[in-house]
Amino acid sequence: MKAIVNISLKAGVLDSQGKAVHHALDSLKFEGVEDVRVGKQIILQLKSTDENEAKQEVTQMCESLLANTVIEDFEIELVQ
Repeated sequence: MKAIVNISLKAGVLDSQGKAVHHALDSLKFEGVEDVRVGKQIILQLKSTDENEAKQEVTQMCESLLANTVIEDFEIELVQ
């Protein structure tokens, strides 16, 4: 089973990398972009075949290491 974890800054947390990308897009005349938020994606190949067990394990991974839960949110997608 594969777990896809998308991590992004919480609303209200300044995203300086997103602001830099937004500014660069404006400089390149892509003026239709209102805002940019930059995140990260982590893809894990798991041995587990039980969806509930896998989701709990990946949630623990995110809370312990993969995401800074003070300033970041995460979403987990499981793919067979």
